[in-house]
Amino acid sequence: MHADYCNIKIFLHSMKIKKAFGLALVALMVASCKTPTDVVYFQDLKGGQVDEIKYSEGIRLKPQDKISILVKSRNHDVSNLLNLAVANQYIGYNETQVNNSSRGVAGYTLDKDGNIDFPVYGKMHIAGMTREEVVEYVKTVLAEKNIARDLVVTVDFLNLHYNVLGEVARPGEFAFGQDRVSLPEAISKAGDLTINGVRDSVFVYRTNGGNRETIVVNMLDGASLVNSPAYYLQQNDVVYVRPNEFKQRQSKVNGNTFQTTTFWLSFTSVMTTIAMLLFR
Repeated sequence: MHADYCNIKIFLHSMKIKKAFGLALVALMVASCKTPTDVVYFQDLKGGQVDEIKYSEGIRLKPQDKISILVKSRNHDVSNLLNLAVANQYIGYNETQVNNSSRGVAGYTLDKDGNIDFPVYGKMHIAGMTREEVVEYVKTVLAEKNIARDLVVTVDFLNLHYNVLGEVARPGEFAFGQDRVSLPEAISKAGDLTINGVRDSVFVYRTNGGNRETIVVNMLDGASLVNSPAYYLQQNDVVYVRPNEFKQRQSKVNGNTFQTTTFWLSFTSVMTTIAMLLFR
């Protein structure tokens, strides 16, 4: 009788162990199958939704920016006077030939005060202007000084760029090909965030004069994004995508999960659950 009682007790104890491990396995499977909530961009946006972009202004020029200004006139001599000469050394020639044709126009670099030295006219203060404003300003001042009228003026950026670093597919430096490059466009050009990139706090470091501003953008929240001053990037902006905790743990312990605090906390939690099921 005593032996039968012991066998039944052992059997029940064995069933408890199996039940505990079964429950623990189910819990782990449920946790692993849970849909991630920190991966999908713009989770609040809906079809047909319209949001006003709060900071929609294009790039404004700053000291040390480099631009090209191409002036075209019906009078070829006037065009030559108003465009910087480009020196091109041709193969087979001993002399340097000066050319203002379609081979290119040299650039202007804004000095520390935001000025450029324009041919014939002299100093022009263009810091703080957009490309369109520079175009209109050049036309206006040349007409007011009776230097030239009815001009076609084209302004292009030469050295304006931004950088994307961190958990993206192709980090690097990218040139501004247009007046407005949004943060999503910049991330797209960098090959998108990796699966280990933190999407709810993307950092944008911006230099304003002698100060550096840090802007944190939540890419999961579309409304927050379009209201951010970093929605459109500025020259010299640095976009940094932080690695998530999983990637950081891999870096700290060379990928050995068994050395991480999180692993042992999880392991202890599971073992505690099993013990409570066995001995309750």
